[in-house]
Amino acid sequence: MPKEIVSYADVLENFKKLLRVNRLKYTKQRELILEIIYDNSGHFTPEDIYNLIKKSYPDVKLGIATVYRTLTLLEEASIVSSISFGAQGKKYEFGLGTHHDHLVCLKCGDISEFYDETMERLQEEIAKKFNFKMTNHIMKITGICSACQAK
Repeated sequence: MPKEIVSYADVLENFKKLLRVNRLKYTKQRELILEIIYDNSGHFTPEDIYNLIKKSYPDVKLGIATVYRTLTLLEEASIVSSISFGAQGKKYEFGLGTHHDHLVCLKCGDISEFYDETMERLQEEIAKKFNFKMTNHIMKITGICSACQAK
């Protein structure tokens, strides 16, 4: 996903302000969580993020609880967004990139991103029809991907 909407320096500065407001310390571990999500397109479980950091920075002490707490903080600030998989948990992605929606395969778990102008227009029309002031939307279409259908 293109990150041209916001630079990493700006994201990091906002993150540091968020930590101060919440009376939390800035740590290298917290920044690495942010950096991994910013630098890698895709959708990650907390465990994926933990493993990426441990692989790239084996000397950094990091607990999985720090990953979960930091992701919660980042999601509340809309720096990351998540897709829920019910009992299977959430997958996270950078939340300040270009808007898109998701196709989620129920068999293999693959997540494809898409943007459709007609869908965007219809959502605005629906909100207007019901006198609803839409501020944002998240669309997740679930089904079976073409690769799983071919099996």
